[in-house]
Amino acid sequence: MLTLRKSKERGFADHGWLKSFHSFSFADYHDPKHMGFGSLRVINEDRIAPGTGFGTHGHRDMEIVSYVLSGELAHKDSMGNGEAGAAVAGVIRPGDVQRMSAGTGVRHSEFNHAPKDTTHFLQIWIEPNQRGIEPGYEQKHFDAGSKNGTLRLVASSDGRDGSVTIHADAAIYSGLFDAGQALTRPLDPAHKTYVHLVRGSLEVNGQHLQAGDALRIENESALEIAHGTDAEVLVFDLH
Repeated sequence: MLTLRKSKERGFADHGWLKSFHSFSFADYHDPKHMGFGSLRVINEDRIAPGTGFGTHGHRDMEIVSYVLSGELAHKDSMGNGEAGAAVAGVIRPGDVQRMSAGTGVRHSEFNHAPKDTTHFLQIWIEPNQRGIEPGYEQKHFDAGSKNGTLRLVASSDGRDGSVTIHADAAIYSGLFDAGQALTRPLDPAHKTYVHLVRGSLEVNGQHLQAGDALRIENESALEIAHGTDAEVLVFDLH
């Protein structure tokens, strides 16, 4: 079963310094038909104005993945990441995938220090398969070449193939498709698959997607990607 959701159907919030599209119910946006998909709970497409950001706030028992599309995002947390002299600088740039496991509780801030450039990124929340774990942080870079014409594993439950480790029964793949590149790969019909088109245009299982569109895939045996034009896509395998 294929369910296409267009970008314009998402929730939207304009806070002045922050403009955010919500794929699922979040904050003041509530739609009982879009409360999440499997363990995927949040995809917010955020644009943070120059010199602004999220002040220090807390999370518990959630796997939070940040995926920067343009600009930079400075991260600082109660685990010491982002502090002066810390082993992890906490600045996220395009190509980086950051994973923060909130576990028993963590406080953090996210800021765009650029004087002129907007930071454009995706904030993704996935429900963990175990609650009350020790908070954790991981950040890795995945260059464009590793995603060109294919789906590169960037997050998984076991950290395989150099991906970041999320404490959830899920995996995230990132791909870049253009100029006739195509891909077909098998799907486990028992899993849910969620496709989110970050930019460009792309055909997925015969459905035409534009930037911000998403496709829910259930009880299907194959994922078919074709006809990409400057396309960047995220594919979620949800057990």
